[in-house]
Amino acid sequence: MKSKITLLLSFLAVLIGFAAFKIDDDPFSTIIKKLEDYSTKYQQEKVYLHLDKPYYAIGDDIWFKAYVLNTKTQLPTDISKILYVELINEKDSLKRLVKLPIMGGITWGDFKLTDSLGEGNYRIRAYTNYMRNFGTDFFFDKTIKVGNSWANKVFTNTEYKFSKENNAEKVAATIHFEDKNGVAYTENDVSYDVQLDFRTIAKGKTKTDLKGDALVNFSNSQSFLNKKGKIIATITLDNKQKIVKSIPITSTSNDIDVQFLPEGGTLIEELPQKIAIKALNGAGNGEDVKGKIVDETGETVTNIASAYLGMGNFTLNVQPGKTYTAKINFKDGSEKDFKLPVAQKAGYALAINNTDTGKVSVKIMTSASLTNGDEVKIVAQHGGNIYYVSKAKVDKQVLIANVPRSKLPSGIVQFTLFSATNQPIAERLIFNKNKFDVIDLELSASAASDARKGKTTFTFDATNEQKPTQGSFSVSVTNATKVAPDENNESNIFASLWLTSDLAGHVEKPNHYFLNDDAKTARELDNLMLTQGWRRFLWRNVINNAGPAITYKPEQSISISGTVTKGGKPVPNGKVMLMSTKGGFLVLDTITNAEGKFNFDNLSFNDSAKFIVQARTKADRKFVDINVDAVPYQIVTKNKNSADIDVNVNNTLMKYIKESDNYFNELTRLGLLEKTIKLDEVVITDKRVVAKNSSNLNGAGNADFVLAAKDLQSCVNLSQCLNGRLPFVIFKGGIPYSTRSQNIPMTIMLDGMEVEGEFLDNLTPNDIETIEVLRSAGNTAIYGSRGSGGVIIITTKRGGGEVSYNNYAPGIVVVNPKGFAALRDFYSPKYDNASTTNRADFRSTVFWSPQVVSDKDGKAKFDFYNADEAATYRVVIEGIDALGHLGRKVYTYDVK
Repeated sequence: MKSKITLLLSFLAVLIGFAAFKIDDDPFSTIIKKLEDYSTKYQQEKVYLHLDKPYYAIGDDIWFKAYVLNTKTQLPTDISKILYVELINEKDSLKRLVKLPIMGGITWGDFKLTDSLGEGNYRIRAYTNYMRNFGTDFFFDKTIKVGNSWANKVFTNTEYKFSKENNAEKVAATIHFEDKNGVAYTENDVSYDVQLDFRTIAKGKTKTDLKGDALVNFSNSQSFLNKKGKIIATITLDNKQKIVKSIPITSTSNDIDVQFLPEGGTLIEELPQKIAIKALNGAGNGEDVKGKIVDETGETVTNIASAYLGMGNFTLNVQPGKTYTAKINFKDGSEKDFKLPVAQKAGYALAINNTDTGKVSVKIMTSASLTNGDEVKIVAQHGGNIYYVSKAKVDKQVLIANVPRSKLPSGIVQFTLFSATNQPIAERLIFNKNKFDVIDLELSASAASDARKGKTTFTFDATNEQKPTQGSFSVSVTNATKVAPDENNESNIFASLWLTSDLAGHVEKPNHYFLNDDAKTARELDNLMLTQGWRRFLWRNVINNAGPAITYKPEQSISISGTVTKGGKPVPNGKVMLMSTKGGFLVLDTITNAEGKFNFDNLSFNDSAKFIVQARTKADRKFVDINVDAVPYQIVTKNKNSADIDVNVNNTLMKYIKESDNYFNELTRLGLLEKTIKLDEVVITDKRVVAKNSSNLNGAGNADFVLAAKDLQSCVNLSQCLNGRLPFVIFKGGIPYSTRSQNIPMTIMLDGMEVEGEFLDNLTPNDIETIEVLRSAGNTAIYGSRGSGGVIIITTKRGGGEVSYNNYAPGIVVVNPKGFAALRDFYSPKYDNASTTNRADFRSTVFWSPQVVSDKDGKAKFDFYNADEAATYRVVIEGIDALGHLGRKVYTYDVK
């Protein structure tokens, strides 16, 4: 991969009106060198997860393969060797967390969707520890739908209607309640709590009518702040059972915001410029609009319209002294006026034509008053690598350069115009597709069986530039009749690693831009480049060498480190020994440095491992203190893809989750399906315990009850252990509820971070220092609506992080670091003559393999047996080779 400036200068095109740029010691050359140094010093990573399916049902497994690239080299990562993958629910609360080893830029794992989970919009977030230095905008963060039929009695379907009254937004929500068979729950009591941004704005009670509908009305008087939230609706069934449903609120109005974005960033008088349109509804998705541009006299200048997802563009030549207004017509017949940005009297405009398949045309337009011979420069870079650089004297109003598309990499390329004083004055993103970066996958399906339970064999040839390439591929085969593909929005290696991983904010339907290679799609993708927000590198940071603080080091292996002190002072040359007590035999020793620090690295162990750290002074004295280092958990931020949230997940997935019932019922019959067992309520009271290091907002220990570490010493499974040990708290399906409010789950705070009840069993009971229970209004009030059902505050023995420990004797600590998740194999049955079976096979994921490797000749093979259903089966192959080239292939075949 070419990354040095001296090499990249060979990419310069033949210029019209530009002079080839020569690297020397002038100030601008220094800026170019700064970018090279900056991007090398602050190399970053990007992550993509290939998921086996676009959506799931409770009871399913989520299988995934992770690909991790270095953004500087576009090669499989050489920075980090550990990946974190999280499952997060609609409350932006952590449900599951797995830690996986990265080998050659790849790893894989899975999540099990147990029946203690509820239906909803979940997120899968993935990142390396090193990526945390650069913020969460560029984490892999995918919203998926999870339906629930197997463990669900009540299904809801909600419709919202919006209106306005004075400055308040009025919302009427009609919630329909029915059972799995579509029979409505009529004349049932319903209580509701409406929350916007975790603040309760309305509460009340109502009844379902004879159609099973309940009407909930509320208003939003702070629409500039609160747009999203949820309705917590509790329906009382005829047997007095109360069922709680959480219904997303994605918007409180049907208003559409329209933005006008000049190409290059600034509107200049008397220069014909492209202006992009971006129209978004309240939920954050694009809405197509049309209208016209009028001047201050009301005369129509041009007609305008968006082309796709509320995005489009038009050309306008702003005249001096004139103002312009966009009169926009919406689908409901209404109209609204929007003022266009104010134009500057003079300046530079950057225009790029990205529609030619062979080249990128760059045009610089200059106001007549600035055509004075000053020198401007243009730079094209991707990932901190310079692919084009040139300069020209502004002796005429229009300068043009053509850059061969083959000389630019695939992905987002950032063109920046610099002034004579070397300040960035205009910028434009383009997207480039380069066939040289693609792995061609030639699939042979000659041995694919069309019989139920028939053996199917696929082979494929992987080539790049017509040469065989060795790569690592993941393969998913699904029953497409059950799992209808969401082609515009499913996970896609090209859309993620080339597009969304380099853009901040939500990109709606990113895969759409990779389904067709035609002029229309290219124009739609270019409109996205004209309107989408920020990317990875800021020039002002490069020029000022103002990179982020590198707080989190790249992890090459699991390590256990810390400091040995005596009387508060470091112990140099101390003797430290590490011994494993669970998960395998291991004994290591080391010596502390002058600051009393020690480190055991190159460790690899699973989640169940435990270690003893023993420390002594140089004189072999044992009365020392050992402080083990701990990296805090990554805070769960708000969902940047909230526009992908589906209000009626179960309704959307009804066909799939009903058909999945056949599969789950068969597993239940065979005793192969795990189900949650509800334990009877037991209440035990104890004296109050002080909770040091607690994150309790009321102050450490200010709780209705505190459980100490000593009370958990005999526990194996935390959720079952707590059932009966916390007074006035009952567990239903592993979820804690206060006896004061048995319809609203208690909020669980782990070292200051909100997690779900299912996350409890990721914790080792011996790691816990204290557990505080907040039930009374005086203690829960400070948590607002999150405290409506009560709060459980868990403090680990390190107060936040992966490593926790317990002191049992002087100079000895027991350490419980988080290890690697155990990898499971996907179960793929064999129906050969030697082992025939009459068992019904209703799997929706028919085959999954995270590691299909092409050999030196580019050849690969995989085989499996079809399921026991006639359907269209869909094969998706994705992968990467050692040079960072990407490949994707989709194929369907019919089973009769």
